[in-house]
Amino acid sequence: MIRFIVKRLFYGFLVLLGVITVVFLLFNVLPGDPARMMLGQRADQASIDAINKDLGRDKPLSTQFVMYLNDLSPISVHEEIDPNHYLYLNPEKYAHYLRLFTISGKVVVLKYPYLRRSYQTKRKVSEIILDTLPETTVLALASIIFASFFGILMGIFAAIKKDSWFDNSSLVFAVLGMSGPSFFIGLIFAYVFGHVLNKYTGLNTVGSLFTQDDYGNGEYLDLKNLILPALTLGLRPLTVILQLTRSALLDVLSQDYIRTATAKGLSYYKVIFKHALKNALNPVITAISGWFAGLMAGAIFVEYIFGWKGIGKEIFEALDKYDFPVVMGTVLVVSIIFVVINILVDIIYGILDPRVRV
Repeated sequence: MIRFIVKRLFYGFLVLLGVITVVFLLFNVLPGDPARMMLGQRADQASIDAINKDLGRDKPLSTQFVMYLNDLSPISVHEEIDPNHYLYLNPEKYAHYLRLFTISGKVVVLKYPYLRRSYQTKRKVSEIILDTLPETTVLALASIIFASFFGILMGIFAAIKKDSWFDNSSLVFAVLGMSGPSFFIGLIFAYVFGHVLNKYTGLNTVGSLFTQDDYGNGEYLDLKNLILPALTLGLRPLTVILQLTRSALLDVLSQDYIRTATAKGLSYYKVIFKHALKNALNPVITAISGWFAGLMAGAIFVEYIFGWKGIGKEIFEALDKYDFPVVMGTVLVVSIIFVVINILVDIIYGILDPRVRV
């Protein structure tokens, strides 16, 4: 089992390294001068050169990549004496670090990954992510819980009542739900429930997890703002989970051990929920884990439509302003979430089914 976990961790590391390489190359070959974005179009050349030097853009691309990897790595190698060295241990970049040991005149430190600074606000990208990621996590969790509960429940009844009106209606609903893009469904939900039926629902078309008090007493938790974006974001995974649960349960119900359990006199619903459902949920769990990671990244348009102050809205605004460090940092964080969730699912599968470890 330990060997299996180490292999999964190694594969995850290779995936992250590939993502880091692609992200770095993609955003460093795009046109545009970050220094001019930061200083404005009327900046003098001396100021532009100083900013490019601070960003390391005056160095070859390979050196910039080494600097980028060194910034991202929790354990990194630095130069302490020469401030002009490309691996200089800049106290403004690495505010908190733990010195481990010295090798060949270089110091090895343990630190938080440095994701650079925003071109527009000058804030550290890590601070921006820490401010916005919790709200996106809450939105993704609410969406996947809604999708999982109703998707599995509807899938079970569709399988039990195969070829009934409920089964046929659920399949039509699944096709319609998968056909509608999230941003289009979001616009419909915002208009119908937040505008036309506002006096009945009391829901807002725009709002986040915390709302500013009208009397200037700070912010308060406003959970009703979570309803519309969570329903919008959870609709597509709900339809996928519904179809997977139905097809997997129908497949399991045709197995010999189910017929044996029925022949022993067990009640129909006991056979369904105690024997069949447990084995039918494996592909559903895989779908849920993948969709949760996808919701963390795919909430960009939904957050923008509903004014949800999450990481998706931050990515949208950063792309609009060509704020590349923010986009690069958020993409890497989302990639890490994908990899970690997939590794955890693989480990859980390995524990539940020893055949997976072979």
